[in-house]
Amino acid sequence: MIEDPKWELAILATVQGFYEKLLQDHAGGEVPVPAGLETISLQESEDDVRGTLMRMHRWLRLLDMAISPAMLRRALSTESDPEIAEAMIRYFARRRDENGSNRDKMDLVVTFLYRHPRVPGQWEQRGYGLDGSLPLSPFEIALIEILADVDAPALSDQQVQLLREFDPLEEEAADFQDLNTLLESDIIPRVRGYKELLGQSFFHPGVLATVANYNTIFGKKFDDLFLKAAGEIKRFAAALEEQGGAILGNVDGVDVTVDHVASLQESELLRIDYGMALDKFRRVSRLRRVLQQKPPIKLSPRLVHSASKPRPSEAKALPAVVNLPARLAAVTPQQIAGEEGKLARVEESIRVFVRVADAKFRQVVPMSHFNLVLTEAEANAFCADYLEEKSLRAGIARVLIRLVAVLSRMTGEFEEFKRSENSQLLRQLHTDSLVVQLEIGRSVQENAQRISHLVEQRGTAAERDALQTSVRKLADCTERVTAALTTPPAEKSTTASAGR
Repeated sequence: MIEDPKWELAILATVQGFYEKLLQDHAGGEVPVPAGLETISLQESEDDVRGTLMRMHRWLRLLDMAISPAMLRRALSTESDPEIAEAMIRYFARRRDENGSNRDKMDLVVTFLYRHPRVPGQWEQRGYGLDGSLPLSPFEIALIEILADVDAPALSDQQVQLLREFDPLEEEAADFQDLNTLLESDIIPRVRGYKELLGQSFFHPGVLATVANYNTIFGKKFDDLFLKAAGEIKRFAAALEEQGGAILGNVDGVDVTVDHVASLQESELLRIDYGMALDKFRRVSRLRRVLQQKPPIKLSPRLVHSASKPRPSEAKALPAVVNLPARLAAVTPQQIAGEEGKLARVEESIRVFVRVADAKFRQVVPMSHFNLVLTEAEANAFCADYLEEKSLRAGIARVLIRLVAVLSRMTGEFEEFKRSENSQLLRQLHTDSLVVQLEIGRSVQENAQRISHLVEQRGTAAERDALQTSVRKLADCTERVTAALTTPPAEKSTTASAGR
C-alpha cells in the first residue's frame, strides 16, 4: 500500500479520468460520476482523503467491469500520454487482480509504454543482472522506479524458469514466414498459458519487462504478416474487379466477394483484442492460401500508398508560481523521513547497477526518463568497501553517494513535474516532492562544504576536484528546479523564445 494517501489519490484520479473519457467516447455521452469524485472536487478537497480513496476504489472497480481489454487497446494510441500509462501500471500492480481481464489490461498498458518510450531508443540498451548473467534492461529499471512504492510479488524457481522460455519464444516468432503458419502453430495459446501460470507474479517488474519485450517482437511480426496477407488479397480483389469478376474464392463453404474484401479494415482489426479477432485473422489467412493455390486471375503488380495522419497538438495548462521560501520553511520531519526512504532505495539501485555493470558502461545508469551520468569518482564511491570507516576517504565517498542520490531523485521528479501540466493534482504532488528535495539538497550541499574544508587541509587535489564537480552538478539542477517553480509563466515563455 502507498504511504502517502494523496499520492495514491492522484494515481487513481488519473486512471479515473482516462476511464471516464474512454466510456464517454464509447457511449457517445457523459458518464455520471459519484458525488465528490468529480475532477473539480478532487482538486479542491483536502479533507477525508482516506474516505475519498475508499469511494474511488469502489468506483474504479465498477469502471473496470465496464471496460474490456479490447476497448483499452483501441483507446491507447501514439497520442496517449505515457503519464496515464504509468498511473495505470501503478493501479493494476496494487490491485494484483489475477482475473484474465485485468491481467490482459496490464499486459496491454505495459506493452504500450514499452512501444512508446518518452525518448526514442530508450529501452534498447541492456545492462547486467544482479547475478551477472541475466540481463537487466533499462525498461525493467524504469518499472522498478515506477513501482517503487509497491511490494514486488515473489517469483518461485518454477516461475523464473518459465520466464526463461520467452527468449526461445522470441526466436520462434521471428522465424514465421506467413500468417497461416503462425496461426496454425500453438505459440499464441502457449504464451497465454504461461501468463496465466505466473499468477500474481505476473505483476513483478521483471516479468512485466520480459512480457512487454516479447509482446513487442511478436506483435510486430504478427502485424507484418497480417498486413502482407491482407495486401495480397486486396490486390487480387482490385485486379479481379477491373476484369468484371466478383468472387475471389471459397472459404469454409462461403464465397468471398470483392465487396467483402473492400470492407476489410486492417488497421481496425489489428486494434481489437487478438482473442476476439482470431477467427477473422484465420479467415484472411485461409483466403490468402486459396488465392495462392487457385488464383482467379493472373495478378499484375500494384502499388499501394498510405498517408500518415497528422498528430493533433495538445493544449497545455499554465503552471503556477510557488512561494518557495515559505514552502521550504514548512517542510516537516515526516516529509524528510519519507524522502530519505526513497533516497536510500535510489542509492541501493545505483550501487547494484554500478557494481555488476561492465567497467565501460557503469558510469551511465539508465533511469525512467533520463540517463544518470556518473563521474569516475562517483562510480568508485558506489563500489567502495570502506564506507563504514571513520576516515576522510570514507567521508568523501559517503558525500558523493548522497549528492548523486539527491541529484537522481530531483532530476526524475523534475521530469515528472514538467510532464504533469495537464493534471493539477499530479503537478501539486510533484511540486511538494521537489520542495522537500530542495531542502534535503541544501543540507547535503552544506555537509559537502564541511568535507571540502577537510579536503583542503588533508586531501588531494583530485579529491577536491571530484567533490566540487559533484556539488556543482547538484547546484545546477537545484537552480533549474528553483527557476521552474518560481518564474511566472510569461517570463518562462519569453526566456524560452529568447533561447531559440
